[in-house]
Amino acid sequence: MRCWESGIMKRIVDMVLAGIAAMLLVIPVLLVAIAVKLTSQGPVLYWSDRIGRNNAIFKMPKFRSMQFGTPAVATHLLSNPDSYLTPIGSFLRKTSLDELPQLWSILKGDMSFVGPRPALFNQSDLIMLRTKMGVHELTPGLTGWAQINGRDELSVSEKVALDLEYRNRHSTWFDIYIIFMTAMKVIRSDGISH
Repeated sequence: MRCWESGIMKRIVDMVLAGIAAMLLVIPVLLVAIAVKLTSQGPVLYWSDRIGRNNAIFKMPKFRSMQFGTPAVATHLLSNPDSYLTPIGSFLRKTSLDELPQLWSILKGDMSFVGPRPALFNQSDLIMLRTKMGVHELTPGLTGWAQINGRDELSVSEKVALDLEYRNRHSTWFDIYIIFMTAMKVIRSDGISH
């Protein structure tokens, strides 16, 4: 489907779905925001520098699941990640509720519903390999092919191999399949280590 591959239709669908989701999820978003505020010190949202399409840096919001002042590195690089979690941080991550503010990034055009997960600005090994394989040309996603095939359990090279497979296969139906499988993974909390 050429229109989808060019990104025009995908962008329209992203905007429509993000707008609908934002309206439907306004109550859960408010409840999570209140819960974050009541259970830990610091701001409700955590804005991290992420790598977007063509390696442009953008600010990506998440509900804060880690204590204020946690080092800005990938969770697996922390010596004891669980010690940094807020009282509700583990629940937010397992249910993926911490990701809800990224609807804003989708509306802005920094992200899509489906694409490679945006790397942290300091994940140089992941950024370098994605650039080498041409994956950096894709808009990062709320979920992706790597997300449903291992998520936190994958090595950098495995993630990039799956990102490249997505780049070569992406289509309307493939994106729908990934969204459906993501919902199944979230329900079962599969592939989440922290």
